[in-house]
Amino acid sequence: MKQTGKITLCAMLAALAAATMLAAYFPYLTYGVPAIASIFVMIALIEVGKGYAFLTYAASAVITLLLAEPEAKLLYVCFLGFYPILKAIFEHRKSRVAEYFLKFLSFNAALLLIYLLFANVFGITDNFVTIFGIFGIAILVLAANFVFLMYDICLLKFAQIYLYRLHPVVMRFIKR
Repeated sequence: MKQTGKITLCAMLAALAAATMLAAYFPYLTYGVPAIASIFVMIALIEVGKGYAFLTYAASAVITLLLAEPEAKLLYVCFLGFYPILKAIFEHRKSRVAEYFLKFLSFNAALLLIYLLFANVFGITDNFVTIFGIFGIAILVLAANFVFLMYDICLLKFAQIYLYRLHPVVMRFIKR
């Protein structure tokens, strides 16, 4: 694929990711929408590589910062938007233990960053944490790590489906 085709594909994927992020304004979609939008970065990663995937993330992140709902934009910009790229890097490790250690370390670092931004910059605190104290934080972190593991598995399954079912269709469309 020529460079202009790669840039065009990445621009379309970035626009789709940003447009998907607008759905976060609907109630109860705040946390799921950034995960779905990250799929477009994964598609760029599969089709044109890490460098273009990062540019897709950067372009969609800028648009998302301008337009999306605050919680969803933080999740996308601080972690979920570029996680498919991190996932690809981490999965090249020979050790499965090191791979998952790095995945969970990066997730928990992003989780801490997002929490600190909510608490200190936006002044948002969670009643769950204030009611249950340290146990509330532990429960939330454990639940978030479980959901992250499910997200990681779903991203892998979607990548497999994309490669075997959708990639040939996309390639025929692009080569025309």
